[in-house]
Amino acid sequence: MGPLHELLDQSSLFLQQLVNGITLGGVYALIAVGYTMVYGVIQLINFAHGEIYMLGAFLAYTMVTVLHLPFFVAFILTILLCSCFGILLDFIAYRPLRQAPRLAALITAIGMSIFLQNLALMIWGSQIKSFPRELLPAVFSRPALVLGEITVSWLQIFILTITVLFMAILHFIIHRTQVGTAMRAISHDKVTSALMGIGVNRVISFTFAVGSAMGGMAGILVGLYYNAIFPTMGYIAGIKAFAAAVLGGIGNVPGAMLGGGVLGIAEVLGAGYISSEYRDGISYAVMIAVILFKPSGLIGKPTGDKV
Repeated sequence: MGPLHELLDQSSLFLQQLVNGITLGGVYALIAVGYTMVYGVIQLINFAHGEIYMLGAFLAYTMVTVLHLPFFVAFILTILLCSCFGILLDFIAYRPLRQAPRLAALITAIGMSIFLQNLALMIWGSQIKSFPRELLPAVFSRPALVLGEITVSWLQIFILTITVLFMAILHFIIHRTQVGTAMRAISHDKVTSALMGIGVNRVISFTFAVGSAMGGMAGILVGLYYNAIFPTMGYIAGIKAFAAAVLGGIGNVPGAMLGGGVLGIAEVLGAGYISSEYRDGISYAVMIAVILFKPSGLIGKPTGDKV
């Protein structure tokens, strides 16, 4: 019975880590979609996107603890505010540089990232904040499913449900609406799209709004899951989400979803079976391996230079 018990324990550990990895991967996918949407439309890596994720966590925390709003009201208001922040970010930092060299916009994105980090530091301080459990729905702390050693919490169910729901909404917007058609047209050719009557700036602002909403949402979910919110949390998550976007194929929304899932699972399994100290290195090693053997990403399409 000894080897059998050991085998069952290993199987339970693997399945538990797999559940944790899928949960984390869903959050990475939400952030990665924001990166890849903006890149797909204007070929810009918005390095300030991680700070929108961080602001989402802090705004929800402030609404719950200071304004004493119910959690789900704070959740919805934070998503709306993050959308507005995304539009404002585009209007102030990126729209004036539409015709500038790409390097100028990239430097501006890094500058906005540093500015927002320091703004959060001034407002909320450097200490790690956490959502008080008594102000959250009580169901979040309860197990939803227990199978032997495997436990799935209601919080994990909530995170996965929100992730799948908003990914489905995003897919509908991109492929079944007029603004989604405009986004796809601009991603191919901005000049021709403008000549055909598409409001390029309005569509780009809408893209920033949707991507920022998903980033802010991910910030809230991570703040709940790890119970830790701090001003530099957006830098680490932003880099990982960018890695997930590259892993799936930068500019490809389904690729960002897949890349986030793969990265989350790889990170959690690496932490569980090797060491938690190497979880970041393991996830990046997976990304580097994919880039070496398939530079366009897991489901990205290789592109050639126009002549």
